[in-house]
Amino acid sequence: MNPHQQLQRRLGVFDATSIGLGSMLGAGVFVVFSPAAGLAGNFLVLAVLVAGAVAYCNAVASAELAARYPASGGTYIYGRKRLGEWPGFIAGWGFVSGKSASCAAMALTFGHYVAPDYAVPVAVAAVVALTVVNMFGITRTALLTRVLLCLVLATLVFVAVAAVLGPHPAGAASGAGGPGTGGHSAGGLGGVLPAAGLMFFAFAGYARIATLGEEVKDPARTIPRAILAALAAAFVIYLGLALLLQSHLPDGLLAATDVPLLDAVLQSQLAAGAPLVQAGAAAASLGALLALITGVGRTTLAMARERDLPAPLARVGGRRPVPFVAELAVAAVVILLLVTTDVMTVVGFSSFGVLIYYAVTNAAAFTLETHPPHAPKWLNVAGFGGCLLLAFTLPAASVLGMAAILAAGAAVRFVVLRLR
Repeated sequence: MNPHQQLQRRLGVFDATSIGLGSMLGAGVFVVFSPAAGLAGNFLVLAVLVAGAVAYCNAVASAELAARYPASGGTYIYGRKRLGEWPGFIAGWGFVSGKSASCAAMALTFGHYVAPDYAVPVAVAAVVALTVVNMFGITRTALLTRVLLCLVLATLVFVAVAAVLGPHPAGAASGAGGPGTGGHSAGGLGGVLPAAGLMFFAFAGYARIATLGEEVKDPARTIPRAILAALAAAFVIYLGLALLLQSHLPDGLLAATDVPLLDAVLQSQLAAGAPLVQAGAAAASLGALLALITGVGRTTLAMARERDLPAPLARVGGRRPVPFVAELAVAAVVILLLVTTDVMTVVGFSSFGVLIYYAVTNAAAFTLETHPPHAPKWLNVAGFGGCLLLAFTLPAASVLGMAAILAAGAAVRFVVLRLR
């Protein structure tokens, strides 16, 4: 690799943790509890615990590998180094294709909160603006992420206070909705795994830390600390919100609403503060979008370096070196998705792709010769099995859709390799 094409190590533990936590507290925190409650019913908290357990397995595997291979690309690089080119490609292609759809969804969520009648143009403008921020270097990205994260955390504290103050309807704590109400009874123990599959993606932001491995100072120390700190903070927040929402919202509302945190405030003594929740959701969407664009751009850069994507995407330049061609390409794809597709349908496919990505992470970590005490080798087996279990309990349309995208990418790579 040409040294002039390398990125610079500028991020410390705090910056890297902020980027990871900003990803995990994206727009999903404002919406994910409703569909999860619809699937798991009274067992919503159990779904959060299952998702957190699988996320921990994946996080420690990512931390081990990122400390060993501190380069841009995350599991794409780990898969290539430990398992071979094909597992690495499947992980990288699943991440790039799936997360590009997630970028579009985050941008559209921002548009709906800010200007519902002009959601797509506002979403496109957000993608353009955040891509420009990324062009000024990773430290500017980290600074804006910290600002947005502070707004989101302040919003979540406000929601928690509103939920504690109440008033609390008589049926809320039990969550015993009647059949057909859309309440908690619509789900149950059998829905815990699909609900955990949804909740898992709320925790998946630590991958953004690993994909920035080439831009982190002292990666062997910084990356594991940042990943575990971000995951621990996100887990506490999601678990706390699940408990508060189930005990506070009226019977049936949690599973039926599209805006559970907003309704939690509207159903409280602090209802006048509802616009603050809307502003927080908008900030969360921007924070997640910023981290996603950054992570997808770095994985695209890594794949281009290995010629699994067109070589020009590997170009790095600027006074603060950034993968500007990859960033522009990601922005172009996201904008294309926004203006030509039903984004919210497409993004469902990404869930399967990300779980396959982390299955490769665990398989790669399993091959390491040594493991720290907090990450024994059996955790890699548990993480691998957990990822596949959650992946194949997703709706069939999501599984088949993303499987088709992965197969198409593999077919193109096979043809290109044969031509070479």
